[in-house]
Amino acid sequence: MNPLQRRTARRTFLRQSGIGTAALLSLLQSDRTSAASALGSKSIPGQMTAYHHRPRIRRVIHLCMAGGPSHLETFDYKPMLEKMDGKPMPASITEGQPIAQLQGKELKVLGPQHPFAPRGQSGLMMSRVFQHTANVADEMCVIKSMHTEQINHDPAHTFFNTGTAISGRPSMGAWVLYGLGSESENLPGFIVLTSEGGGQSQPISSRQWHSGFLPSRYQGVQMYSSGSPVHYVGNPSGVTRGQQRDIVEAIGRINSIHQQSRQDPEIETRLAGYEMAFQMQASVPELTDMSDEPQYVIDRYGCTPGDGSFASNCLLARRLAERGVRFIQLYHRGWDHHGGVKRGVETTAKLVDQATAALVMDLKVRGMLDETLIIWGGEFGRTPMAQGSGRDHHIKGFSMWLAGGGIRSGMTYGATDDFGYNAVEDKVHVRDFHATLLHLLGIDHNRLTYKFQGLDFRLTGVEPARVVDKILA
Repeated sequence: MNPLQRRTARRTFLRQSGIGTAALLSLLQSDRTSAASALGSKSIPGQMTAYHHRPRIRRVIHLCMAGGPSHLETFDYKPMLEKMDGKPMPASITEGQPIAQLQGKELKVLGPQHPFAPRGQSGLMMSRVFQHTANVADEMCVIKSMHTEQINHDPAHTFFNTGTAISGRPSMGAWVLYGLGSESENLPGFIVLTSEGGGQSQPISSRQWHSGFLPSRYQGVQMYSSGSPVHYVGNPSGVTRGQQRDIVEAIGRINSIHQQSRQDPEIETRLAGYEMAFQMQASVPELTDMSDEPQYVIDRYGCTPGDGSFASNCLLARRLAERGVRFIQLYHRGWDHHGGVKRGVETTAKLVDQATAALVMDLKVRGMLDETLIIWGGEFGRTPMAQGSGRDHHIKGFSMWLAGGGIRSGMTYGATDDFGYNAVEDKVHVRDFHATLLHLLGIDHNRLTYKFQGLDFRLTGVEPARVVDKILA
């Protein structure tokens, strides 16, 4: 037989026997022992086949405090604001600056609305609204010099998640999954959960976890916090699991025939999607069945499992991490306090404080914190001046904290000025944060690329970005 005949005969045998489909579906599953899935590394230019350097972590849990928590009532204590409370904000600081407040109106300094105190052996200064998070202060690294480029919620979320304000770009979770693949065989590698309460709940668009121009198999999958976590994942009445398996395999055979002529990554996505949905029919009920959780663990989180709260989502995040999910995002919508910031911050903090601390300690007790990066923060901060009882959007300086593998603990990094307005010391741009996140996962942000419209795109874009070495253990 000539080479063409041999290839044709081999394809015909594999297709008709079903072995080819099984092999393709197997390849679409993530390889636990490599940095990327076997199929992806062959078919998608730029995807990693090995780590760029030794990784410090295996997974990320991003606790996104949507709405912009005030750094001045949480982690950035400013005695100057106490001293000048109620006095006019110096014009020299705000003149010519983009501010989200009424122009032509007097801007008055608003002092810290809650007292601060040193916490832990490290003496980390923290607002007293965090009674539980204070217990994990020595695990935290607070970055006080974050700054971003977008002053409104949706563009700022988009910028923090994708590195650009342009809609349609891949989210950081999608980039991570594209580069490394998933360690879970029966759950998506990128999962999102949402909750709300405590303040104005700004909407969160699903494009915040979209794959953009990457193949759609890398987008995040939203699980619902109450009721059925995934819609339509169960079998219809009268359909057995064996019958569902037959359907999945039949669809797989049809799509694999189509793929041989088209070589379309979206066909691969469809194949993987059907197989993943089939696996999730068994894995999701087991994931959300909390009967195996001791009551003392549930009490530690302070939740009723499945009640849709941030606390319940934190417990679910730990279970997702145990099952190999690579990137987990928990959005809590409720940090937008244009008025009544004192009561608002206190109320919202109570909804996230206990469970945040419980998640950190639970991972530590289970020996998982060293291989997990926990991120806590919002899309921007809040202004030191006010036109009433609240604070408005602020992009020049704000705080977030990290904990877990590869991060120096019990420390602060960077600083804002005396008013908490401008980041002035060891400034950290959102792109620097992205570069550091990828570095901890064993990825060089300059080398993880995807060719689209003739350009090699990357999460950190074309502007300079640096790994923040001083916060690394």
